[in-house]
Amino acid sequence: MATPSDVVDSAFASQVIVGAVPLLPVTVTIHYANEYADVDTDALTDRTPFSGGSGALTRTELPRSFLRRATVAGFCVSAVTIAILAGAGRMTPATAGLLVVALLAGLAYSLPPVALVRRGVGELVNAMLGGVAVPVYGVAVVARPTVVAALATVPFAAVVGCNLLATHWPDRHADEQVGKRTLAVRWSPKQLRQAYVALVAVAALATGTLWVSGVLPGLVAGAHLSALPFLVWGRAALTRQRSPLPSVLAMVVLALAVTVAWWRVGLGP
Repeated sequence: MATPSDVVDSAFASQVIVGAVPLLPVTVTIHYANEYADVDTDALTDRTPFSGGSGALTRTELPRSFLRRATVAGFCVSAVTIAILAGAGRMTPATAGLLVVALLAGLAYSLPPVALVRRGVGELVNAMLGGVAVPVYGVAVVARPTVVAALATVPFAAVVGCNLLATHWPDRHADEQVGKRTLAVRWSPKQLRQAYVALVAVAALATGTLWVSGVLPGLVAGAHLSALPFLVWGRAALTRQRSPLPSVLAMVVLALAVTVAWWRVGLGP
């Protein structure tokens, strides 16, 4: 069990900073790739604060090639940063490997020839990246990643899936026109709502099972309840309103609540 002095110790802080340094260019590269791949789609959408792309290329009148060059540059910076830190022994092979897998999968999500988001598996890949890979990477930065650590992320990954169903809904017509086969394009509104309920059920059952089996402390399991009101609201709004706000809030509130709960558990009594 950690103490307050442990988590403010310079060695701990140094580990966290080292983990954040390569994560930043990896995240930026994936976002650049997504913006580059979605230029045609975003030009056809009516943006909400949470869907339809950033619209940055349209506002700045920059050519699409700018994003291609930015993606390549970001990839190079990411690869060099990971290689330097791993070579210097500041990142373990597991930590570096997780980040490399996340980078490659994030690019494969958007870019051809793979373009997983156009093949009906984009939501699954995105949920695994944001809901599992990134939290497990956070564990790997300061400790040894384990199967138990990955299992603890399952409820959050399911809620990320709910968020993706909601955020893809407003873009379904534009996505269909450019060949993006998201679930919002492929499935009927009824099927999307059923999938949403199934994901909420997975999150609830996983939370309960992980609590009973001792993987999740009671405080952390209780923190998962913070998303429930927003998930209920999100289910009622899904396919009936354009804004994915309720589901976005469910994901964000859950991430914050669980982070605080784990931090408190880590500090001990």
